[in-house]
Amino acid sequence: MTTRAAQLAKLLVRVAITTALLVWVFSQIDLAQFSEAVKTARWQYVAMVWVVTAILFWIRSVKMQVILARQGCVVPLTTLFGATTVTALYSLILPGFLSTGVKWYILKRSTGKGTNVLSSMLYNQFATMALMTVFGLAALMVSNPTSLLVSDPAKRWLLPVVCGALLVTVLAVTLGLLSERAGGKVLDLLKILSGRMPSKIRQRSHQLLDQIAVFQTVGWRFHMTVAFLAFVDTLFGGVLVYVLAARSANITVPVTVFMWLCTGIYILGRLPISVANLGVREVTLVGFLAVYGVEKPAALLMSMILFSALIFMAVIGSMFQLYWSVPLRREGLAANRSDKMRKT
Repeated sequence: MTTRAAQLAKLLVRVAITTALLVWVFSQIDLAQFSEAVKTARWQYVAMVWVVTAILFWIRSVKMQVILARQGCVVPLTTLFGATTVTALYSLILPGFLSTGVKWYILKRSTGKGTNVLSSMLYNQFATMALMTVFGLAALMVSNPTSLLVSDPAKRWLLPVVCGALLVTVLAVTLGLLSERAGGKVLDLLKILSGRMPSKIRQRSHQLLDQIAVFQTVGWRFHMTVAFLAFVDTLFGGVLVYVLAARSANITVPVTVFMWLCTGIYILGRLPISVANLGVREVTLVGFLAVYGVEKPAALLMSMILFSALIFMAVIGSMFQLYWSVPLRREGLAANRSDKMRKT
């Protein structure tokens, strides 16, 4: 199977999974009730969702600028914001971690330091994922949805206990990997394991691991700064977006519920199982919000409002894509002309 055929097959699988999930969701929805939910929606909150999402993309760019600076990469905020919105555009086709490859290419072209950019992006993803997982588990412990489903008081504590154990484990692993002593041993082990790779790949992997090791020597003040920006971006801001989308759909549930729902949907969105997280987001919201007495049509409407925010940022990303494509096209034409002149 060729590379293009393999990519097409993977895309078809994602489309099939997305379609199956959406079919299941809509099979659970009464269209008349959904139409009524749309009529009673408070659309002023939708505009607020879009504005807050745009602000969060800017904060995300500030966080990435701070991380890149530690790798000696100076990138303007406008470029970072544009790269983030273009990533949102491509995420409508490519799954989470694959769409970030577009962002890597843009930043690599801007800095000329592909390995430094890649190590910065890996650290950013790791820090964000760890922080969201910790707060998501904490929110799940506090809200404890099993208390609404299980009548036996003794069994109601099972979920908080499991979440507490996972939370401690995630914290321990995260702090260990960020420390120069324990984390350095992990990187050394990875270098040893890459010893059987071809020399060119081994050299690049060692270079990448050396760049990642920089973040184990930056000090905890730097990690706290990144954690604060990640908190504002993915937790405070992300939960605010969920709350505004819920208000638009006339949904009222505890804020802690949106914290673990936001975390779960974010983590699932990193997996290459759907297109633009469609289906996954809808199934998660419709399924889990029902535990709190939320009608399925309202939960589906909330999901669509969240998806509209991604569309809004993708539109902005398309503008950056068009703006950047003009000089690239001119460079390509100039290169072709110079090649023709050399040949003649």
